[in-house]
Amino acid sequence: MGKLRFLVSLHTRDNDFQVAQAQSAEDAARKLGSDVEVVFADNDAVNQSTQLLKAIQSRDESRPDAIVVEPVGATALPQVARAASAAGIGWAVVNRRPEYLPDLRTAAAAPIFAVSSDHVEIGRIQGRQFAALLPGGGYVLYIEGPSHSSAAQERTSGMMQTKPSNIQVRTLKAQWTEESAWRAVRSWLKLATSQSASIKLVGAQDDSMAMGARKAFQEITTEAERSRWLSLPFTGCDGQPATGQAWVREKWLTATIYIPPLTGPAMEILAKAIQDGTQPPEHSLTTSYSIPPLGSLVPRKP
Repeated sequence: MGKLRFLVSLHTRDNDFQVAQAQSAEDAARKLGSDVEVVFADNDAVNQSTQLLKAIQSRDESRPDAIVVEPVGATALPQVARAASAAGIGWAVVNRRPEYLPDLRTAAAAPIFAVSSDHVEIGRIQGRQFAALLPGGGYVLYIEGPSHSSAAQERTSGMMQTKPSNIQVRTLKAQWTEESAWRAVRSWLKLATSQSASIKLVGAQDDSMAMGARKAFQEITTEAERSRWLSLPFTGCDGQPATGQAWVREKWLTATIYIPPLTGPAMEILAKAIQDGTQPPEHSLTTSYSIPPLGSLVPRKP
């Protein structure tokens, strides 16, 4: 077998976890002795579909042997997946479990599967962090990912399962980027309801959005009000070494949740399945954990 060619399709360069996904893919390619091309869809599902179809329909000498994709839209690209399968290209979906997988795997010659973070458990961990930090309860300003994202929905579901009943949640929507969370919080601060909200903690579904929220509060012109907001605990998810974990050490975040990148493991599964001529398990999950550990979190003073 010659050197394998991988194509990895990700959301955006403006998110630390997506950057970690790209690095994971490059590290895996070196380990496997393979070639990899990483492309970003700029959070545009149509752009992502176009990029992938162009690669699938390219000439044999430049066509990838396998594709790893983190879908931008809600549908997880079923038509593109079928085109890849028909061309004999391996197809690995990360952070989603598409409904089309069982049917596509039945007749596929190439490996087709999904690898995901356990988003419900990530949400449960975050709910436990809220409980540890706010034993007396109170309001949490909660910054969610986009409405179409199953990851965002599952993280919210998990968080609601474990947060105590004395913690109430006020939700803002953002797009997995620092800038989108900054804009969402800036807009919210202009509302009269934000002034009367007794927020005790700011929690975001990823570290970039948590930092975007901090940026918005840093722009408040009244010193006392700015200091009040910035003194709150801020929590996120992703926990990558150079970003989320560093921000916890620097006290910009109170806590995060480490989520292992998925692209490298997906590429390793693809390479082995192609070499062995087998279908890997349809779906597998990775394990996440709190940083710092839940028992080390210091409750916020009333």
